[in-house]
Amino acid sequence: MTNILIVDDEAVLGEVLAAYFIKEGWQPTAVTTGAEALKEIKKSSYDLMILDLMLPDLSGEDICQLTREISDIPIIMLTAKTKEDDLINGLMIGADDYIKKPFSSREVVVRIKTLLRRKEPSLTKALQFNNGHLLIDLNNKTVQVNGKMISLTPNEYYLLVKMAEHVGRVYSRTELLKALPGDEHYLEGYQRNIDTHIKNLRKKLNEDPRQPCYIHTVFGMGYKFEVNTLD
Repeated sequence: MTNILIVDDEAVLGEVLAAYFIKEGWQPTAVTTGAEALKEIKKSSYDLMILDLMLPDLSGEDICQLTREISDIPIIMLTAKTKEDDLINGLMIGADDYIKKPFSSREVVVRIKTLLRRKEPSLTKALQFNNGHLLIDLNNKTVQVNGKMISLTPNEYYLLVKMAEHVGRVYSRTELLKALPGDEHYLEGYQRNIDTHIKNLRKKLNEDPRQPCYIHTVFGMGYKFEVNTLD
């Protein structure tokens, strides 16, 4: 059973979404405050969270950041904000997709299905580089650096896997956008999102962007995964 947490202070909207989710065979739980959302995340196991940015107690951005400290659950933000900087900020703090209000319930269902498909197990078990310094477990969707587990958002994970599966291949930002959940939305021109995700990913891999070990910038073209031997 797919468990989805709906966080929106408009109870009616939560009920409408819940009805659509039930038709899909999913189990929805709706809450109206940020405090309730964090309580649910801590006590229960959810496959995805729908998160409104405008809540009465905590902002959606705060909830997203606090959630990322304890969970890598996919997060779709609902927002009336339309400025590019606001949307990019949402991705920087850990959201995986965002939907602008007003929206249709069918659109939300499609976005959720896209994200959930990305969670399906891979036939290949693992990718490892530099004698196990970087280990990507494709079945469990976990990443270890130098023997320590690191926490990646789903977007960061999918970008890393996309490039690591084809070492040396140069990917344009548009190609990388297509690898992310909600790709039909990302193709609206927010290519700067990729730069943001790459920046965050490099930090988590402990890479020096001037001398990266794995993720390399190909100026004027995009990015590629190439392994530099560690000293």
